[in-house]
Amino acid sequence: MKHTTIACIFDLDGVLVDTAVYHYQAWKKLANSLGFDFSHAQNEQLKGVNRMRSLDMILNWGGIAKSDAEKEELATLKNTWYVDMINKMSASEVLPGSAALLQQLKAQGIKIALGSASKNSGLILERTNLTHFFDAIVDGNSVTSSKPDPEVFLKGAELLSTPPENCIVFEDASAGVQAALAANMSVVGVGEAENLPGTDLIIKDLSGVTVEELIALIEEK
Repeated sequence: MKHTTIACIFDLDGVLVDTAVYHYQAWKKLANSLGFDFSHAQNEQLKGVNRMRSLDMILNWGGIAKSDAEKEELATLKNTWYVDMINKMSASEVLPGSAALLQQLKAQGIKIALGSASKNSGLILERTNLTHFFDAIVDGNSVTSSKPDPEVFLKGAELLSTPPENCIVFEDASAGVQAALAANMSVVGVGEAENLPGTDLIIKDLSGVTVEELIALIEEK
């Protein structure tokens, strides 16, 4: 049976790998260096939020005002610490089921793109040995608007030469789900249903879905 041509677009953090722990450690180190603490609960609120906006939120929690130039310096400092940490990542940090699903998609000739806000996605994919699976990479270096704006996913669909309605996005953050819906794409949520309203399917990790189910998702639309 000739199936519909589908394409898959993956968010990176929390879907394929978990770098959230390193973001948390780097932001915490920054907050501590400014004389206040930063909790896990606060860190949850930064999911899917870009670097400068995250910094603004953290400074706000700490009751600290900084000039734009100082903010640039602080954001750069945080990123330097973060890059040092992710430089030590390895393939063992790929989340369960991720490599297997990417392999199955590749074997069936389904195109794959990355759609991530991270500016360090290239380094992370390289360290975790996932680069070769991707036909296109759209990340924080190639988009101007961050999620929930659909730009990152629309650009991914364009690079894969696939209409948005035939694309399936894999997301763990609410802002990412909103971006995918705004792009008129199907969405597989990775995580808890109550945190990810609007998804077509919810799974705990990428071992929870088959290529057949993904194709069916698009064909049933």
